[in-house]
Order: sequence, then structure tokens, then C-alpha cells
Amino acid sequence: MNGLKWLVLLWMVAAAPACSDDQSGDSDADSDSDADSDGDSDGDSDSDSDGDSDGDGDSDGDSDGDGTTGSLTGVLQDFREDHPDFEYEIVTETGIVASDIGSDGKPVYAGGPDGTASTTGEENFNQWYNDVEDVNMSIHYALTLTNDGTGLYFYDNQEFFPIDDELFGNEGNAHNYHFTYELHTEFTYTGGEVFTFIGDDDLWVFINGRLAIDLGGVHGPLTGSVELDEQAADLQIEAGNRYTLDFFFAERHTSQSTFRIETTIGDLEEIILE
Repeated sequence: MNGLKWLVLLWMVAAAPACSDDQSGDSDADSDSDADSDGDSDGDSDSDSDGDSDGDGDSDGDSDGDGTTGSLTGVLQDFREDHPDFEYEIVTETGIVASDIGSDGKPVYAGGPDGTASTTGEENFNQWYNDVEDVNMSIHYALTLTNDGTGLYFYDNQEFFPIDDELFGNEGNAHNYHFTYELHTEFTYTGGEVFTFIGDDDLWVFINGRLAIDLGGVHGPLTGSVELDEQAADLQIEAGNRYTLDFFFAERHTSQSTFRIETTIGDLEEIILE
């Protein structure tokens, strides 16, 4: 009988499932090849190496480790309705600003002494993104870009009125329609990235200090997009390096304000202006 007991015990040991030290083939207790429970190499459910679901190690889903492309803080400037460049001419135009950003990190006016079709000259334009006593009032304002799960980050607001009843107020209008907004960011160019804006009115995007999108003028929603690989030579960018992306927006006319950003740049990092 003792011999029979030993045979039964040996059979039980041989038939028992492997006790997951997991060597891994994988279904999954984990040592990791990855179906995921989570050891991590990365399938992802999350502990975190990072594929992203979001624990956060960061690649960037965003919760927030931080890789980043989440919240981006910029500066809003509010203007009165009677500013010469607001409620002026309704026209789409390029060439309001120069192709290189200024040494102060702001757009350089290129309209000449007589202005352009929708602007009234350098002095008034230079007030758009600078604090000027008795002309404008400023506050910080943050946007949050959402990851749609495919690597596209977006912010979408079809009624972009961030300072209704604030600063100079609505001045008898349904909304506060007269303001500018600027964002300053940095990112690592890895190859294949795209940045798109859809909206109204003026919008300029500079990458590495060079104009990449020009949607100047007072107009309905327009689309501007830059495929970084296609414009790499003009922007003087090379994959693997870090560059600035500077964004300048203006809302200058009553009736609507639409604002949508789409980008596959996954690590936009805000530079907050004082």
C-alpha cells in the first residue's frame, strides 16, 4: 500500500498546474509576454511600462506622469469693442505677421505703416499679445487636451467664450467677443506628427520660431494644418530634438467663436508666462 500511495502522490504532483513563476506563454500570472496581469511589458492594465491605460509611466494617456499633453495654460487678453482692430473689416488674409517669431516670443507685424485689410497698423497690433494699461486686461486660462485613444489629442469648443462677463465684460453683447489668446509649449519631434486648428478668427502657429499655420483675418471657421515631416526643412527641425510650438489666436467680431485643436504631438509641455 505504501508503494501505491507514493504512485498516487507522484501522479497528483505531475498533473497540478504550474504555479506561475510564469515563464511566459501567456495567460497570465505574470512574467510577462503580455496578456496582462501586470508585470509589465505592456499590454496594458497597468503597472506601468507604458502602453497606456494609465498608471502612469507615461506615453501619454494622461493621468499624469507626465509625458505630457494634458492641460496647457496660456494668456487671454480682453479688449473693448471700440479697439481699432476689433469690429473692423471682415476679410481673410495672410501676411499680417512675419514668417519668423520676434525676439520677445511674439508675432512680428508685417503690415507696414498703412496696415492691412483687417488691421490698422503696428502700434495697435502690438497690443494684441502684450499688457497695455487702459487698453487690455489679461488672465491665465488653461485648455485640457483629451486623448481619443488613438494617439490624437484634441480640444473642441464650438462656443469659445472663456471670459463672458469677466474683465471688460460683454459690453451689451450676448458674449465677450473681443479677446486674444496665446499658448507657449515645447515638444520632442519624433517624426510623423501633425498639428491642426479649426476655427475663427486669426490663428498663427510657430514651430521652432517659424510660421507653420497662417489663418489671419476676420472670418468664419477655417482649417489650418501642419504635417511636421513635410515641412521639416522649412521649420528647420530634425527628429529626436526638442522644439517650441507657439500659438496665437484672436477673436475680433461678434456672431461666433469656434476653436478646435487636433494634434498627434503627444508630449506638448506648457511654458507658462508670468
